[in-house]
Amino acid sequence: MLQSIQNNNVLQKPHVVYALLDWGLGHTTRSIPIIRHLMDLNCNILVACNSNQKALLRQEFPEINYKELEGYKLRYATKGWLTVLYIILQIPKILIKINQENRWLRGLLLDNRVDFIVSDNRYGFYSSKIPSIFITHQLSIRTGLGAWADKLIRFLNYRSIKNFTACWVPDYLDKENLAGPLSHPNQLPAVPVQWLGALSRFESCAQQSSGKKHILIILSGPEPQRTVLEKKILAEAISINRPFVLVRGMPDNNETLNTPAHITVFNHLPANELNSYLCNASLAISRSGYTSIMDYMKLGVKSILIPTPGQAEQHVLALHMHKSGLALSIRQNEFSLANALEKAGTFSYKKQSWDMEQYKHVINECIVAGKAGRREFNK
Repeated sequence: MLQSIQNNNVLQKPHVVYALLDWGLGHTTRSIPIIRHLMDLNCNILVACNSNQKALLRQEFPEINYKELEGYKLRYATKGWLTVLYIILQIPKILIKINQENRWLRGLLLDNRVDFIVSDNRYGFYSSKIPSIFITHQLSIRTGLGAWADKLIRFLNYRSIKNFTACWVPDYLDKENLAGPLSHPNQLPAVPVQWLGALSRFESCAQQSSGKKHILIILSGPEPQRTVLEKKILAEAISINRPFVLVRGMPDNNETLNTPAHITVFNHLPANELNSYLCNASLAISRSGYTSIMDYMKLGVKSILIPTPGQAEQHVLALHMHKSGLALSIRQNEFSLANALEKAGTFSYKKQSWDMEQYKHVINECIVAGKAGRREFNK
């Protein structure tokens, strides 16, 4: 299939604009395998993102083009219920940003040839004249405000998704899946939905060290909750005689933490080094972000998931993973490091094999069908 695409004169060098949501780096890292495969298909790629996303992606793809696109810059609160309120109050700001990014895209299309648009959760990145793909694992968005609010948000979500040619869901259609009710609502959007399977930028673990393994703690997400969890974990880890590796998720920070010898601290790790630490970890502790979950499933890493307070999506994901036996989930206000490690020692982690190449088949078909669609638009 790949060879036939590359040899087809009609499909030489498709031009793709790829836009990324800036709510954490998960949307960026999960896009890496998609961008890599588009490059394998001889696509010319322009990524619209902010400076932090660009810094991360340039480590993987220094040769592709980038254009600065301001993110939503949402504010979060220390208390979970306040975070929900903060986000609700910022809905007008989000809607303004969506309109702005659509105008930004229309301006880009006036001066550049574009054959495909791929948007990871940026609702303004679509065109009625160009095949436009929307990526999300949240078909059924959870608000934390009850069923009536969830139903309203899903209606608005689907109305926005209708602007796109198709919707790609990074999950599996089967009963065995990773996002549970978020990606498997009782009603799908009106546009074609295609299932990518799980996405991970990491390489599968070939050989794991036979020596004493560490517990890997990966912090991420918005402040102040990132720091709240860091302090909570470190306060206990200091007195637990086991090797810990803490990755703080702060690539622009040069601060050095004063910790005992059994705790190794990195503000940030390049992807290949983090890949190695994950493969040699006896356990990973992190937020229940969807990208982290997909990474753990690819690498076969046992994990403890701590949902970010106020982020209903992470609570739903953590509960689904816990019920499926794929990860241990503990709420932040109930979290004790010592107790969590004890629970993980007796938790029946389910071993599951996942097809991590499914997305390639979907992209291959899209390049062919989408190019045909472009010719129809040009008639």
